[in-house]
Amino acid sequence: MKNYLLILAIIFGACNGTTSKKDAVPFQPEQDSVSLYILGTVQDGGSPHIGCQKSCCSELFKNPDNTRKVVSLGVVDHKNDKSFLFEATPDMPSQLKLLKEHAQGSKETPDGIFMTHAHIGHYAGLMYLGRESLGGKNIPVYAMPRMKMFLETNGPWEQLVELNNIDILPIQHETKVELTPNLTVIPFTVPHRDEYSETVGYKIIGPNKSALFIPDIDKWSKWEKDIVTEIQNVDFAFLDATFFDGPEINTRNIAEIPHPFVSESMDLFQNLPQTEKSKVHFIHFNHTNALLNQTSDSYQKVLDAGFNVSAFNQQFNL
Repeated sequence: MKNYLLILAIIFGACNGTTSKKDAVPFQPEQDSVSLYILGTVQDGGSPHIGCQKSCCSELFKNPDNTRKVVSLGVVDHKNDKSFLFEATPDMPSQLKLLKEHAQGSKETPDGIFMTHAHIGHYAGLMYLGRESLGGKNIPVYAMPRMKMFLETNGPWEQLVELNNIDILPIQHETKVELTPNLTVIPFTVPHRDEYSETVGYKIIGPNKSALFIPDIDKWSKWEKDIVTEIQNVDFAFLDATFFDGPEINTRNIAEIPHPFVSESMDLFQNLPQTEKSKVHFIHFNHTNALLNQTSDSYQKVLDAGFNVSAFNQQFNL
């Protein structure tokens, strides 16, 4: 019976795109206790992007791509029946439903939501937990000090706290959060446009492997840590790839929207051995980023260089 269920799980996973990359494998309930899922890969504004008249969006307005969701990760400890969401995006309703399916449980909401910062695509999904929508009951939300204060002192988010829709749990820079015996999360601050809150990345540690999640950062050189060393210390690294290169942003002032270009990151990582390059999975793509198009030259250039492009609904075992 167990073998029969395993075969069904593998078939189901393949049909849902969870085997599209070499590191992404189907769920194996007898072996894997913690799995990480890519629930979204796109920058805050989504794709198609509001007001966009370029070719990257025009056809998508007519024929939407259901895999174009704002950046988010889901983590499930299958052994301990716990699930966690990283980022609360505008696409959160469908992302939570997908997370529930992966967890194979009955709960509509996760056991915790981890916030990175107060830019719209990363926290706006909390609105769905309020009285106008779900009417949540003490849903745990993990937030750093400034993010916690922002939610508690600004409407409409403060109403979520007052009505006990959410329960904000404080976290601290580089302080371990032990979620289950098999799952630990370590938050850390990174330099970014911190108008309303600090910006956070996460190290997600399972029983066998670990992952780095940094969807937003200004430039790698501004960070007090060495990103190359940090990649070497994990098994997977999901890194900011908002823009592919300078020409993509055209006349926009990069000082107002600082991010490491994918081209810059590849240059920085070019001397890494292939075993280290293969850990890098670019994520958080602006609607103009050619990496959203698997047939583009830019996409192929990333693969040829030994790196990976994150894809919706990928699974990684931790």
